[in-house]
Amino acid sequence: MTPELAARIVADSRDRVAWMRARSRGITATDVAGLTSEKSIARAADSKLGGGPRFGGNAYTDHGRRREPEIAAWVAATHGILPSSALFRAEVEHRHLATPDGVGVDADGRVKLAEIKTTNKAWRGIPRTYLRQVWWQQHVLGAERTLFVWEEHVDFAPIHDEPRCVWIDRDDREIAKLVGLATNLIDELYRRTTGQQVPSAAVEAAVEAAASRRQQLRERDAFRALALAD
Repeated sequence: MTPELAARIVADSRDRVAWMRARSRGITATDVAGLTSEKSIARAADSKLGGGPRFGGNAYTDHGRRREPEIAAWVAATHGILPSSALFRAEVEHRHLATPDGVGVDADGRVKLAEIKTTNKAWRGIPRTYLRQVWWQQHVLGAERTLFVWEEHVDFAPIHDEPRCVWIDRDDREIAKLVGLATNLIDELYRRTTGQQVPSAAVEAAVEAAASRRQQLRERDAFRALALAD
C-alpha cells in the first residue's frame, strides 16, 4: 500500500465499534448499493438514520464472514492483492468512504482492489448492486480495476475447488452517477438532521470568503505585532 493511501485510512473493521462510528459519518459502498435513482434517496436516508428495516445478519452472512479469510488468502496467493480491513476516505470528499476486501498496487503504481462475495445462486452476471459497490470503492481509492471474486455454495458447502473471479474495470460514467446521487443523499441527510435547507453555493462562497478575510486580518495583525517587537 502506498503512503498516500495509508494516510487516508480512517478506521479498521477489526475495531467494529470505531469502524461503525466512522461509517455513520459518511457515505459507504453499502449506502450507494441501493442508489438506483433519485427515488431511492429517501429510502437510503431512512436506512442511514436507522429508520428503515434493520438487518443484523443471518446464516448466509455468517457463512460469508467465515469464508472470507480463506477466499482472501486465495486472492493474495493467485493475484497478489492483500486482504484489507481498512476504511478509506476519498482524496477530495472525505465523507465518501469504502472498505474493500483487498488492496494492492501494481508495478506501475496503479491501485487495484478485490471484492469477495459468497452466494447460493448460480450467477449469469455480476448483480448491479455489487457493481455499484465496486465502482464506489474504485472512486474512493482511485483504483483502476477490481478483482471481483465469488464462491458458490450449496447448503454452505462450496461446490467448486476454487472461487470464480473476473476483473471489473473502472467506469467513470457510472462513478459520476453514483457521486451525484451520493451528493443528493448527503443533502437529504443534512435537511433531516438540521431542519434547514442546504446552503447554496453563493452562501458557502460568502462564508468561505469571510473566513479567508478573518484569517488575512489575523495574519496582518501578527505581522504588525512582529514589527512592533522589532
